Amino acid sequence: MEEFQSELVALLPRLRRFACALVRSDADAQDLVQETVERALSRRHAWIPGTRLDSWTYTIMKRLFIDKNRARRRWNRVMTPENDYTVLVADVGQADEALRVDALAARNAIHALPEDQRLAVALVLVDGLSYAEAAGVMGVPVGTLTSRLVRGRQSLVETLERQGVST
Repeated sequence: MEEFQSELVALLPRLRRFACALVRSDADAQDLVQETVERALSRRHAWIPGTRLDSWTYTIMKRLFIDKNRARRRWNRVMTPENDYTVLVADVGQADEALRVDALAARNAIHALPEDQRLAVALVLVDGLSYAEAAGVMGVPVGTLTSRLVRGRQSLVETLERQGVST
């Protein structure tokens, strides 16, 4: 396997974490990761060796996510969206019951954030990108990213404290 592919495979866990922060279901997250990898492989000629592959793939994923949301909004104008009874569950077997409940509460709190804050939180707090890297992925100045991150973090803390989840 060549270097590009090896690096891409090594990024899969991080891409999955970012996808889980963006979308609500594990199946949608897996689909988003798969589409991201497919697009990265098909457009590998556009990647500049020596630059950060993770930032490049995060940008691809963010753009795919935005495109899917636009398509879903158009679709929902015509078709009925998912109903209120759709179940969202944390990954079974990854933690004991109390931790799963807390993880699900945190995941729901992240999904309740406005999209710009959710992206900032996912990139910086969940995946550990620097502010400059995350700002590059989002296509905004570092100051804008910082303000979105601060508002997102405050909202998360308030939401989780109201639900009794220790932060």
